[in-house]
Formats: sequence, C-alpha cells, structure tokens
Amino acid sequence: MERTVVRCAEGHVFSTASFPMQHLGAGRIGPGRLLRCPRCARLRQSVPVGVDKR
Repeated sequence: MERTVVRCAEGHVFSTASFPMQHLGAGRIGPGRLLRCPRCARLRQSVPVGVDKR
C-alpha cells in the first residue's frame, strides 16, 4: 500500500496510508481532504506535500 505525505492546516506534516479520492485530481474537487491529524488530534483540511496553493 502506498503512503502519501500530507500537511494539515496547522502545518503539521505526516503520512497516511490512504488519501481519500486522490484519483479524482485537483481539477475536479480540489487537492485538500479532511483527515485526522495525529499531532493535534483534530479533523483538519490536509493537502499532499508538494501541491502548490495557486
């Protein structure tokens, strides 16, 4: 299983085994997903590391 490195809205970087709906691409629904951050233990908007915020 492939892991994805993501950054939450608070700036914490962590990896996740699944990144929901990643196959749909940024053009259709945006790059961010709601994930539980292991550092702050809250649901946060998260984006894969390397995605530009343009």
